[in-house]
Parts: sequence; structure tokens; C-alpha cells
Amino acid sequence: MRLILIAEVPQLGGKGDVVDVSEGYGRNYLLPKRLAVKASAGALKNAEALQRARRETDRRAFEEAESVAKTLVGTRVVVAARAGDEGRLFGSVTQTDIVEGVKKFTGVELDKGQIHLTEPVKSIGLYEIRVKLHPDVEFPLSLDVIPA
Repeated sequence: MRLILIAEVPQLGGKGDVVDVSEGYGRNYLLPKRLAVKASAGALKNAEALQRARRETDRRAFEEAESVAKTLVGTRVVVAARAGDEGRLFGSVTQTDIVEGVKKFTGVELDKGQIHLTEPVKSIGLYEIRVKLHPDVEFPLSLDVIPA
């Protein structure tokens, strides 16, 4: 069965993709949940327009992520946190704290979902964290945690 996806379907395709699926999967799952429509001549033209729009949106998102990455690469973000005598923090530094630190030092607004911590930051020191702005744009950022 040939269908055009009208929504993102994991492990099958994105909006506007033309896919061939089994009759049962298309008839019993994709069509009733309004994730796809049958591929007709008119629908195929609409699918091409959707694909062009999606490629343009992806291109713009990639370029924007690249420009933000060029701004932030090599930047050291300083976050002040309350700590005990041995340098152990009362709590931990979270993604939200890092986003606020980036905004304070660079003026760039990030989403906390873009910050990837391999382990919780629970002591004073210098850390390297990963920032993933786009599936193809990922870079390291230096985080310096100091006592407040």
C-alpha cells in the first residue's frame, strides 16, 4: 500500500514522505490515526510541496544552530553554587542553571533539553558539557562551577 505521511512516524518517515507499507499496517494503524493519506496524483503533488517546505525549514534550523555554535564554541560559562568546605555542592548544578549561565554570559538563549550532562555536577570545578542544538550540530562547552 502506498501512503503519504502527514505526521512524523518513528522508524518510518517524516511529514510528506511517500512510503510503501503492508495493507494491514496502513489500513488498521496509519489511516485511522490520521498519520497518513492514500497516495493519489493530487496528494503526491502536495507531498512534494510538504517535502520542499520541510527541507527549507531543516536548512534554516541547521544554519541557525551553526551560527549559535560558532558564538558559543570556546566559551567558558561560570555558575556559582553553594558548597561546603570540601568543595561539595549542596545539591547539584542542573541544565536550567547552565542555560541561565549561558544567557547571562553570552546573551544566547538555549533550551535545557539541548544541554547533555554525562553525570550530575555535584562539586566545584571545571567541566566539559555537550550542547546539541541540531541533530548535526553538537559541540563542547566549558562549565566552571565556583562557590557562591
